[in-house]
Amino acid sequence: MNVIKYGFLMAIFFLRCGKAQDTPYVETQESTINYREEMRSFVINMSAYAKAKKQDFNIIPQNGVELITDKGNVYEDYLDAIDAHGQENLFYGYNRDNSKTPTDVSNYLIEYLKLLQKKDNVIFVIDYCKSANDIEKSIQKNIQENFIPFIAPERNLTVIPEIPSIQPRSTNNITKLSDAKNFLFFVNYEDYDSKSDVVSAISRTDYDVIFMDLFFDDGSVFGRSMIEDLKIKPNGNRRMVICYMSIGEAEDYRYYWDNTWFDQRPNWLEKENFNWPGNYKVRYWEKEWQNIIYGSDESYLDMILGLNFDGVYLDIIDGFEYFENK
Repeated sequence: MNVIKYGFLMAIFFLRCGKAQDTPYVETQESTINYREEMRSFVINMSAYAKAKKQDFNIIPQNGVELITDKGNVYEDYLDAIDAHGQENLFYGYNRDNSKTPTDVSNYLIEYLKLLQKKDNVIFVIDYCKSANDIEKSIQKNIQENFIPFIAPERNLTVIPEIPSIQPRSTNNITKLSDAKNFLFFVNYEDYDSKSDVVSAISRTDYDVIFMDLFFDDGSVFGRSMIEDLKIKPNGNRRMVICYMSIGEAEDYRYYWDNTWFDQRPNWLEKENFNWPGNYKVRYWEKEWQNIIYGSDESYLDMILGLNFDGVYLDIIDGFEYFENK
């Protein structure tokens, strides 16, 4: 990140931190909150905070491409705050796993993703399919668009697949996201007995970028030395390690969860996501939730920064859809 962009982000952080804009996206009797602007502000402020501590820290939202523009207005401050974008189901998995995404949906998403590319954002795509034919088609389509694909054979992300032979591989050190030719998205460790087993399994792979969870299944954190080990490929070259973090839902299996919330929910905690038990929608614009995510030594983001991850992968960026559709 250059000095001009860094200075701009810091200015945005101090001007906008904690302050929501007034213009509503949808105005109803229940609310005049602009849910999209609130998510943009959340990401922008978080980005400025993280980059003030580690200038080359990468911010990568997943999904929610509609945040970048509205009615022809491109939100430059949001684009300047992020370094890449993750997109699920671009070519496979939109309606169900192992099913081709409708062409009109793919085209809709690609239009946004191309705008992100013009702002030097790397595009990471997660497609969900497992037949050899579908995997090959997904990779070919992504490469044609200059996107970096990861083909997940199942939605729970418990598997470390081999890098397909038709997918490009890098023989150089990966010091920035644009150097990458492939990536691994692996956040569910239920088939592993220990953190060491997870680190060992990932270490044997040749992936350029690793997207992983901060916590093992028992709730313990991967140590800093483990993260540093993962940054070295088997051939000795360096790669990047990015940490997954959900900011649009609270998870009852995380360190911050208070069991009293099951009976007495804080005002920022919403309904459970019936598709993902244990995950609860949140009013992400509320200060209490944002304080859990970033801003203090005990916050989620500060834990990630302290372990020297190369960036953070932000899930449920499209949480605004839940509130717009209520």
